[in-house]
Amino acid sequence: MAVKIRYLFSERGDRWEVKIMGEVDIHSTPEVKEKLELILDEREKGMIINAEELDYIDSTGLGMLIGIVKRLKQNDLELVLAKPQPSVLKLFRITGLDKVIRIREE
Repeated sequence: MAVKIRYLFSERGDRWEVKIMGEVDIHSTPEVKEKLELILDEREKGMIINAEELDYIDSTGLGMLIGIVKRLKQNDLELVLAKPQPSVLKLFRITGLDKVIRIREE
């Protein structure tokens, strides 16, 4: 399955709101990384990723998210993962990334 990304800047929240749908794997990670970096190049602000339709993410996708977290932390900004599916949430917990990336389950 292909990956789809929707995004908008929330003036009220002063952050990017990004929705990633589909699968983030070795094939789609470069596309996702490029899009997230372009978004941050436009406006370096915090980011919330809505993951309710993120069906799968592999180690390359996790590595890419860590890179985004590092970039944001340089400017005291945060990446939040919202509404992850149970399988994605389990992966974040197993890898310990739930300690690095704030997760909102609601």
